[in-house]
Amino acid sequence: MSALEDVFPTISPRPYDPHSVGVVQRQYAHFETPLPLRGGGVLPRFTLAYETYGKLNTERSNAILICHALSGDSHVAGYYTEHPAEKPGWWDEAVGPGKMFDTNRFFVICSNVIGGCQGSTGPASPAEDGKPYGLRFPVVTIQDMVSAQRHLIDRLGIKRLFAVAGGSMGGMQALQWGVDFPDRVHAVLFIASTPRSSTQNIAFNEIGRQAIYADPHWKGGNYYDGPAPAAGLSVARMIGHITYMSEHSLESKFGRRFQYQPTPAYHFDTDFTVESYLKHQGEKFVERFDPNSYLYITKALDYYDVADEAESLQAALAPVQARTLVVSISSDWLYTAAQARELVAGLKAAKKVVEYHHIEASFGHDSFLVEVDTMTSIVGGYLTKTWDAYIMDDWRGGNGI
Repeated sequence: MSALEDVFPTISPRPYDPHSVGVVQRQYAHFETPLPLRGGGVLPRFTLAYETYGKLNTERSNAILICHALSGDSHVAGYYTEHPAEKPGWWDEAVGPGKMFDTNRFFVICSNVIGGCQGSTGPASPAEDGKPYGLRFPVVTIQDMVSAQRHLIDRLGIKRLFAVAGGSMGGMQALQWGVDFPDRVHAVLFIASTPRSSTQNIAFNEIGRQAIYADPHWKGGNYYDGPAPAAGLSVARMIGHITYMSEHSLESKFGRRFQYQPTPAYHFDTDFTVESYLKHQGEKFVERFDPNSYLYITKALDYYDVADEAESLQAALAPVQARTLVVSISSDWLYTAAQARELVAGLKAAKKVVEYHHIEASFGHDSFLVEVDTMTSIVGGYLTKTWDAYIMDDWRGGNGI
């Protein structure tokens, strides 16, 4: 063996998986068009990072936009390299040939939101003076994220999306697409989400933000030339991660077990396994996420109320033309089944086409990512029957509605 091989030993590539999208590449769309924002600010120019999977058909009618949650990004599926140790995209089990979002049939798009930190313009991006925006970055909303995505869809030459789908914050974006651009989306998939952030949602987000503010490295958001407020962001992530799980999942996964010994150590270092788990989640998160982006995105979540400028939820949903699938989860206490049913009632009152599924699952909010078989049956099945009807209607000369 050569000296080079000794330092960098040969590693066998990842085995071929016919259901994987394989190695993918992040792309960037740069827009010189100003983006007016709901809070009164304006981005003079902006960039969206995005990835695509599958092929756009000749009619450009098979596109599905997947919108990500708070901690997500454009890398929804596949890998960036052939290295077998690389982890796939955040919803890899759902996107690929023969999967929930079947790339043999659909052209799938996912972009990092405005305000994010994985390639799209956000607080870490350079402002007009070449320095990072920091808190000079204007406040963004879910509506602004959708507005930016519309520019990307235009750039891709797609006049009408077959579907917009998302879980958690992604579900808010999907719903907003149906409200803001009703003639540009055929189906909305609203999964484990809410039509408005509750007081409890806002409260948890504020605790996370306060943890970041309290970190001495935060410096009012101007930390880019020094150490980041990693400790504050880690605590924020730990708080948020608890809301994604359920009491049952925490109890069954960790219980009151100790990390290093069978009995209590009686000290303030990590003792319980759940403590170790949360600490690990926080440490992993700070390696890939910008603390200021966390502030901006959680604030966008807090401001979200699809009916905040309407007389009622029914009135707010009046513009919707899309068919809507609503999915809730029994153990989700972050975005509850009651909130999902509120949306279903509003859509029905507005005489919209809506299908509702309530899933019995014990993993909490994250069940929409974990319950792959159940989600594939419901969401994949919905997409298949809706697509078949869509194609048949188009063949008959209909308008696809």
